[in-house]
Parts: sequence; structure tokens; C-alpha cells
Amino acid sequence: MRFAYRSTTQMAKQLSGRMRCGFSLVTEEIMQNILSRLPALAFAYAACVNKRWYKICSQILKRPKLASALSLNPSLHDAVEEVIEQVLSEPIRPHFAIACISKEFNLELTHGLIIKKLGSSIPIITNIASGIIGVDGIADELYEEKWETTTAGPNSQDSDRVDRGLVLLVGFLPGLKIGTIPLLRPMQESNTLVDKFVMDILHYTSAVSDCPAPTGIIIFGDKTTDMKPIVSKMDCAMPEETVIVGDASANFIFRNGDNSLNHLAHTCYFQAVALVFARDRYKPEGIGEIQFHVTMSKGVMPFGPTLEAASVLQKDSECSWISAKLKGQNGIVAAGEILNDLKQQFRDANKSADIYIGVTKETISTNDSGIWTPGRCLDFYEVRGGGGRYFNVNGVGIQPGDSFLFYQSDSETASSTCDHAFNKLLALKAELKSKNYLHLSKFADKDDKKEVLGGLIFSCYRRGESFFGDPFVDSYPFCDSFPTAPVAGLFCRGEIGRGPESLMNEEYEDVNSPRCCLHVYSTIYLVMSYLPPSVEN
Repeated sequence: MRFAYRSTTQMAKQLSGRMRCGFSLVTEEIMQNILSRLPALAFAYAACVNKRWYKICSQILKRPKLASALSLNPSLHDAVEEVIEQVLSEPIRPHFAIACISKEFNLELTHGLIIKKLGSSIPIITNIASGIIGVDGIADELYEEKWETTTAGPNSQDSDRVDRGLVLLVGFLPGLKIGTIPLLRPMQESNTLVDKFVMDILHYTSAVSDCPAPTGIIIFGDKTTDMKPIVSKMDCAMPEETVIVGDASANFIFRNGDNSLNHLAHTCYFQAVALVFARDRYKPEGIGEIQFHVTMSKGVMPFGPTLEAASVLQKDSECSWISAKLKGQNGIVAAGEILNDLKQQFRDANKSADIYIGVTKETISTNDSGIWTPGRCLDFYEVRGGGGRYFNVNGVGIQPGDSFLFYQSDSETASSTCDHAFNKLLALKAELKSKNYLHLSKFADKDDKKEVLGGLIFSCYRRGESFFGDPFVDSYPFCDSFPTAPVAGLFCRGEIGRGPESLMNEEYEDVNSPRCCLHVYSTIYLVMSYLPPSVEN
């Protein structure tokens, strides 16, 4: 690959020299063929040679593009070199980048190396993940690499056996404006500025776009922050068409591209960061429409009767003790007996399962016309145990009167909903082909007919091969639907997924079911597509 890099660069320089000497033997078609084979860096240099080359390079990059790469090299510097070389092996002008790394790699050092390679003028987010999903371009092989907790450190004698690696996604999305918006908490205060966070996202969108809300948001929430009320606030404030995905319990660092947030690092904590994609008010002519689509695979199933919280005792921000009664009755249920019965049932069935309660809460949201309407949301809390009259659950925010159901993790449910997600993505693929057929003539360039740019996968760290008994169950819905599209993914500890219910919910016909945006034991699939401009345009 490096030999090809040198030879194509030298060829471009030779052609440039001939042109300066007055040679005009090279046609524009030949020039386009040569320049399109250059790696991104050489391509950028070529675009600066003269106006003709710049015009040809602009034609080559007339459509959006995503590039992704994965490396499991145990050396941080080598891993960064490998993924950078792969994502920049073809012409691309990065507009943003997302990197997910193992905890054995130094977060700040990795972030700095990526900025050095891609430049400091674009939004870049680097996050520590519990595992990564992607294609190793050198081996041309798909990996789902989940990392277990390990005590070995970077200087350990067993460091060769420590799981290390990273996956990188880079995007060139003309027609969209992309910015990073942080969720702030002043160091001297305990309150997170949630309302300001939502308004900052909407203000950024209104500043760069004619649309009132973003097309899509990719969000990373700090692992010490309860993202339930934050995601719920975003869900209420954004129209249904705004797709929101992300990792609710991340360990991230970011750069917004213009250093405008540097002064806040000394006065505020960054409790989340949103990568905001808004339609460009001044979109260049000849650029089509980039769309975000999202679907999911669920991994929990409900069971038992509906209960109602009678009283709630909160311990700091970590856990709650809940007494409950049957819906419509007054007697308090025996929490300890219920949990013991559940454990016995799992032992009898010779399986293990994690138990959650799904709490339904009342919300106020905005519809497409900007009218505020009442609604309901579903939040999950993991059950830690209990005794006597109280259930002990992780997290806070439950109120007396909230109703809830028990949910258990279930691999069969997860597997069947992966099939459901696959079918949803196949239907989306057919729909995109139909739209392209209506927009393009049969003489259109074949590159313009490519519907899907690529995608992102956010999967629960408790899933994977150990959960299903088979590898690649989480990645197959996307990779089998769009086998040639770039994809990057991560295993995380709180999967955010929100979008039109027709794609998100297999039970879409039940309009009374509460909305859920922060999931457990799930896999979220984000697809970015491109609809070229119509022939008339």
C-alpha cells in the first residue's frame, strides 16, 4: 500500500510538471481516473496544484462518504497508524471522526495521535468502549471483539495477552453541518445544565440550518452521569424524525474543531457530548440528501403482573428502595419472596438472567407542529436485590405512583429481534432503491446509485458470543443487509436509540405503548443513506 502511495503521488507530480510545461495530452477522464486512485493526503495535495485539478477533485468528491477501519494491534501507535492508513487510503475530506478504543490504551494519548493525523479543524470524539465491531482492512475480516475486565496493566509481563484495539469512523458529509455540543456541570454546582444542553443543540441547528431540529445526534454520556432524564428531555424536545443514538455510560474526550470550548474545561465538567448533524442552509448545488435511519434488537422480555410504586427511598444517586403494590390494590407485596421465587424459577430452567424493572413515567413532548402533548416513557432499572417489603434497584428518579413491570434478559428474544432488525433493514434497502430509481435516469453514474453510506452499531456489553452462543449475531443485521458498506461499532453499558417508531418498534401498532430511548441488553443500528439529486435538478 505504501508503494502504491508513492507511485501514484509521483505520477501526479509528473503530470503536474507536464501541464506546467505546456503539455495537454492528458484528458480530463484520464486525470480523474488517476486522481481517484490517490490516498486522501496525496489527493488533498493534488487538489491544490491548479484550478483544473481542483475542479476534477471536487467532481470525484461530489457525493458523501464514510470510511471505517479496525485494528487489534497491541501497540497503540501502530494501531492508530493502521486505521488512519485504511480510512485515508481513498480520497476523502474528513468532516468528523469517532474512535472507540480499549481501556488499555491511554485515552488522551490516543486522542492526540488521531488529531495529529486528521487535523485539529474537525470534531473528533474518542471513547473507551467495552469492545469494538468493525472490519480489519488488512485482513479483510469482520470482528466482534468484546473485552472482559482484566487486572493486567500496560507494563505487565502478560501485556501481550491483554485485549487491545480500536475502531475508527471518519465521515465526509457535504450538505450537513456537524458540531459538538457539550452537556456542562459547573464545578462549584451539583446541577447539570440539561435545559441549556438541549437549547444549545437547537440554537446550533437554527444558526446553520433552515430546519428547526437536527437530522441526527450521536451522543456519549459520562459513566458517572445518570442519562435517563437527559435522554428523556431530548426525546421530548426533538421531533420524531431526529434520530438519536449513542453510549449512555461512556468515558470520552472530544475536540470541537475551533478551540471555542477550551476555556470551559477549567470551570465545568463535561457530562456528555453530542455530535450534532444539521442540514446546511447553504448546501452546495448538485448535492442530494443525507438521511439517518435507526432500528434495534431488544434483549429483554416482560413478565409478571403490573406493579405500582407505593414508596421510594433514595440513597445518594446510586440506588433506590421501592415498596410496591399490585395495580389497583392497596396491599404491599413481599419483595423478598418474589425475588426468591424468581431465582428458583431460573435455577429450575437451568439458565441465568439479569432482572430489571421497566418503569413507566408521564412526559410532555412536542409533535411535528411544535405543539406540546402528554406522553409516556419507559426507563429501565437493574434489580440489585431486596428483602421484606422493598426492592433494591440501581439508579434514582422513580416516584410513588409510577407503574412498572419486571423484565428479564433473554437470548432467544435478542436473537429473534436481530432477525426483526435484519428484516427492517432489508425493507429500508428496498425503499432506498425505489427512491433512487425515481430520482435517477438509467444513464446515471453507478456511484450515484449507491444508497447506503455506512453505519454505526451500539451493542450492550452483556451480549455478544457469550450471550448467544454464536459469533456475529449482533453485527449480522447490518453487515448482511449492506455487505459493502463501512461499519463501526462498540459494546457499551447503556444503549441510546431513538427514532421513528415504525423502525424502532416491532409492536408499532400498539400506539399506547410507552416510548423507550435508553435501552438495556439491546443493539442499536444506525444507517446513514444518501439520496442523490433528481435528474431535473
